[in-house]
Amino acid sequence: MTEPLLECIPNFSEGRDEQVIRAIAASITSVAAVKLLEIDSGYDANRTVMTFVGTPEAVCEAAFRAMATAANLIDMRRHRGAHPRIGATDVCPLVPLHHVSMEETVQLAHRLARRVGSELQIPVYCYEYAATSEERRSLPFLRKGEYEGLARRMLHFKPDFGPKTFQPKPGATVIGARKILVAWNCNLATKDIAIAKSIAAEVRTSGRKLPGNSYPEKQFIPGRLPAVRAIGWLMPEYDCVQVSTNLIDIDVTPIHTAYEEISKTALRYGTRVTGSELVGLIPLKAMLEAGRYFFAKDKQPVPNDEGALIAKAVQSMGLDELRPFEPDKKIIEYAMKR
Repeated sequence: MTEPLLECIPNFSEGRDEQVIRAIAASITSVAAVKLLEIDSGYDANRTVMTFVGTPEAVCEAAFRAMATAANLIDMRRHRGAHPRIGATDVCPLVPLHHVSMEETVQLAHRLARRVGSELQIPVYCYEYAATSEERRSLPFLRKGEYEGLARRMLHFKPDFGPKTFQPKPGATVIGARKILVAWNCNLATKDIAIAKSIAAEVRTSGRKLPGNSYPEKQFIPGRLPAVRAIGWLMPEYDCVQVSTNLIDIDVTPIHTAYEEISKTALRYGTRVTGSELVGLIPLKAMLEAGRYFFAKDKQPVPNDEGALIAKAVQSMGLDELRPFEPDKKIIEYAMKR
């Protein structure tokens, strides 16, 4: 593949209204040089993640059209959902895939943010590699207080682009440039959300706050997994609680490493991981590495066959517990060939 290729994975604050979801998807596919790879909606999260690829200019145009449609059709004043969010389009990351540098992706993210801010009149914060300050690199930091606290926060926390005042209907959005991220949730054999939250706090990079006033010079105990964000939440749709994670650098913490650590931690809390759920897509490399790991762990010969390695990873991590895992739809390289 020789042409520049960019990936975009916008997250929209609507996971229940099929008409709205279809309208946003149609905005993306209205751009000829873009391929929509997946639409992943969650009822309880009330959120839809769309993944599409194409040439950089086409991807940015499709992202803008999708954000315009979301701002028109989604009213954040009525939105309720389990997932943290600050706007109709909560976050819109750009990811360089082929023949696009991170520096070029940052420039594209800033150009898109400027256009969204001026033409759609939506406040925009930039994150990760596109952040305008070190503290703004963090998505959880930008989402602090969520939509409900946004009006108050914007009094002193001004966006990078767009209006500086609160916009009640669309809220705000976060646009950035980042590496490939894997959004992935572990299902627990318990309905105690406190356990899920405790496990998330132990494994995520940021760690957990110390109880009481002990050790005032150190307010947090760091988590055990680098480059991992995690929260615990209840998912009535699946009748379970989950440890919901973002693996922000799978070269640092691969999915199988996160699975093993969360599983060990769950056992200490008297429960277990029953399976897991991939939200969006995953690189082929990550699935092959996981398959090799689990074959070796089970003291079985490690095959060279991609299909066998993928099947082992799916079975070992229970990636098909909640719904079928279809490699041609969930693995980036396969989905691009469909």
